[in-house]
Amino acid sequence: MPVIENARILILATDGYERAELTYPRDELLRRGAKVQIAAPEAGRIRSWDETDWGDRADVDLKAADVPIEDFDALVLPGGQINPDKLRQVPEAVQVVKDFVASGKPVAAICHGPWMLVEADALRGRTVTSYPSIATDVRNAGATWIDEEVVTDQGIITSRNPGDLPAFVDKIVEEVAEGPHAR
Repeated sequence: MPVIENARILILATDGYERAELTYPRDELLRRGAKVQIAAPEAGRIRSWDETDWGDRADVDLKAADVPIEDFDALVLPGGQINPDKLRQVPEAVQVVKDFVASGKPVAAICHGPWMLVEADALRGRTVTSYPSIATDVRNAGATWIDEEVVTDQGIITSRNPGDLPAFVDKIVEEVAEGPHAR
């Protein structure tokens, strides 16, 4: 089982990611010793949404189509309304999520990020949380939705909003240490 100091974490995002939901996990996981990389549909840089307007940019390390799942210990899916809505229309991005789920490795989605789990058909029979506005989508995908800071179900980690980020990252660290889960 990998400890966070030896872990490789992948963040999957595109333009419109909620700034704090990418930068906080990235920076905190790096601070704790993990190696963190960002994947996106295209190479280059992706731009954040910061509360009410476009924010800063993040460098993309690899394209979603080129992600070697076996090289990573966990996947993080930031939210924001724009980011997952765009990503779920990119077959290669959805395939990354499906492959991580099938591997049993931890998959962490926050805010609107669980839309990617809906698209990957990964929520059937699970208990999760999300931003409240997508609770119906989550339920329609076969999950039980609850309003809690962080919810974990067999290595699928979900949280509601940027206020939950400290607990979200702590749970990622815990789940990485546990290793893959049977799905």
